Amino acid sequence: MNWMYDPWPWYVSGPLIALVMFLLLMFGKKFGMSSNLRTMCTICGAGKTSDFFRFDWKAQRWNLIVAFGVVIGGFIAKNFLSTDTSVELNPEVITELQAKGFASAGQAYLPELLFSNTAFSDPKIVLILIVGGMLVGFGARYAGGCTSGHAISGLSDLQLPSLVAVAGFFIGGLIMVHIIFPLIF
Repeated sequence: MNWMYDPWPWYVSGPLIALVMFLLLMFGKKFGMSSNLRTMCTICGAGKTSDFFRFDWKAQRWNLIVAFGVVIGGFIAKNFLSTDTSVELNPEVITELQAKGFASAGQAYLPELLFSNTAFSDPKIVLILIVGGMLVGFGARYAGGCTSGHAISGLSDLQLPSLVAVAGFFIGGLIMVHIIFPLIF
């Protein structure tokens, strides 16, 4: 196994995630990415128009650094630590996705149909991305956090609302993939 290019096994990455969560809990912090959007909006002055954005954003600087680290880490992993970005999919799934226009199915993590610059020239895809983004934002706010916050931090803290939220995320994902997605494409 080449540790630079292969995914880390669960018995290494799992305990590392648990260690990070333990340290966050010890210092009274909660992990989550969606709260960074609120912090950035507050920094940009959104508190002038909404009470939701009136809070001490400086107490959340550490989480902004985590978000910045995720972006930098993703860049480093993609450009310097990845040799093969293909995804192992069932051949039937690849055939089905290619029939729906996803020519890069099984070759990349992000489908070029949705995530290339040419996707922005198709009004249908732009509308799907806008509506999807709004629904994700609304859902994260309504659920009191995003998938990473609830699934990693909330479950580590044994919070029942996080368990309900994570179950809802999975059910919503299954409905999207098996019912709504085939109707769209």
